[in-house]
Formats: sequence, structure tokens, C-alpha cells
Amino acid sequence: MNILAVSNMNTDIENLDNTRKLKLFDHLREFLTEERKARFSEVIALRTRYITIILEDIYQPHNASAVLRSCDCFGIQDVHIIENKNKYEVNPDVALGSAKWLTLYKYNRTASNTEECIRTLKDKGYRIVATTPHKNDFAPDTLPLDSRFALLFGTELQGLSEKAVGLADQFIRIPMYGFTESFNISVSAAILLHSLTKRMRDSGSGWALDEDEKNNVLLQWAASSVNKSDVIIRDFLKKNPG
Repeated sequence: MNILAVSNMNTDIENLDNTRKLKLFDHLREFLTEERKARFSEVIALRTRYITIILEDIYQPHNASAVLRSCDCFGIQDVHIIENKNKYEVNPDVALGSAKWLTLYKYNRTASNTEECIRTLKDKGYRIVATTPHKNDFAPDTLPLDSRFALLFGTELQGLSEKAVGLADQFIRIPMYGFTESFNISVSAAILLHSLTKRMRDSGSGWALDEDEKNNVLLQWAASSVNKSDVIIRDFLKKNPG
């Protein structure tokens, strides 16, 4: 599959079995403060992959970065980034380090990146919910939450591509009462995530990460937090071969 995964996890450990990942995480924990360990435990319990985000050809660095910040704040772990014509750039002054807490997937190696991204998520059981002001299907308070779904966002000027719209399963629209046709993407993402994550959490169980997912994400966070973690990881793997 021609997908570039950018998860901030050292590539040496992405393919380790779960037992070795747990041992490595325990090793990296020794370099974390007690405050950071407690914060990890608090945040991981509220993390979700029940809702995920797809960004198609977003090129404005401010908006691209603000969406990542909102995802982290609302507990969204995965963001899928489609780069057809535009490279996704992050403004660190806006993102404020949020990218290192997320698992980012970039689709940029084929002529059909949009289709590949959407098909990949559908194969994992996600509904594709396109955000557009031109399709008055569901509102944030009426979208069904009975199965996991991906919110699909396009550029502000052109919106989603015809391919993206054609592959969507459902559409969602934020009610508006003024002259302007739409919110900018970062505001739209924040509004939708606020409403939908609250409804998701109020609905009961089933949205949280399972134990293996939690362990993988915790390892990613630890690797992103510990100074010179790449050196520590390589040394650990040499001393603890599979």
C-alpha cells in the first residue's frame, strides 16, 4: 500500500511484537517524570479512534495546524492527510506541539491518493462523512453515531474534490444563519469535534482505544517525549534482540 505513515514513532520499533513494545515502553518510562506519566495515563483513557479525520489537499499552514490542535484537544488520535496538489505544512506557532501526540498518515504517492485513503478507511469499517455546505444531509446533533466514522474536510476555496464527494457515505453540514457560505476549515473542525465527541462520550462505551492501541500510542508518546529517544531505543534493541 502506497501510504506514508508519519506517527513520530521510531521506525525501528513500529514492527516490534506487543511484548517487546511493552518492555521498551517500560524502559522509556524510566526517563519520564512522574507528572508526565500521570498525564499520559489521564489522556490515554480519553483517546479515541472511533472518530477520525481526513484532510484533502489542505495547504494553508494556519488552518492545517489549527485542525491538528483541535484533534488533540478533543481526543482524536488519527489524522489522515491527502496530498494531491498541495503539501501539508504545519505552523509550529499554531499547532503548539500537538502533532507529536497524534498519529498522522499521509497519502501522496499515487495519482489516486483520495480514493486510496477513503478505501483504506472503509476497509477498516469507517463511514466517510463529508463536510460540505452544499449537501444538507445531517447536522452535528443528528448524525448517527452507531458506527465509527471519518470526517472528510476539503480546501476552503474549492471544497472537496468530486472523487471525495462521490465516495462519501453521508454528508454533514453546520447550520449557519448569516450571509457567508461557510466557516473556515479550522473552525468547522472545532465545531464538529466539540459536538460529536461529546455525543460519542455521552453515548456510553465502545469509543475508547483497546489495550493494544493504548500501548502503541503510549510508546509513541514516550518516544516523542524522551530526549535522544532514538539513541536509547537503538541501545535497548541491541541489548534485547528478538
